[in-house]
Amino acid sequence: MRSDDPEIRVLHVSPSGPPITTSDDTSDLIGSAWAEQASVVAIPVARLDPEFFDLSSRVAGEITQKFVNYRLNLAIVGDIRDRVEASDALRDFVWESNRGTQVWFVPDDAALRERLNRVPSIGRPTG
Repeated sequence: MRSDDPEIRVLHVSPSGPPITTSDDTSDLIGSAWAEQASVVAIPVARLDPEFFDLSSRVAGEITQKFVNYRLNLAIVGDIRDRVEASDALRDFVWESNRGTQVWFVPDDAALRERLNRVPSIGRPTG
């Protein structure tokens, strides 16, 4: 999927497969994004290890920071309302992430497209 801007390429991670948990998993995704010349990686909620949503595990911080360090945008795609309602820390993390330009939590692909169309600073990957 692309936004209206042909320069924005999105790598959609398959919803099936092993959970994304480690720095190595993240490195593999970043390598795939570069190979596809994608500037955005969209990961379905179903692919994230449940520990991702427990901020005390530091999995979310490790994964998101690696994308930020490599100047790739990360979209977590799927409904996480129940998890957000159960955790003030996660609610705050999602809110802060969505205020920025590099890491977003969106409910579906339509919301991701809308978000991409509103952010003018996304372009080709720098890697």
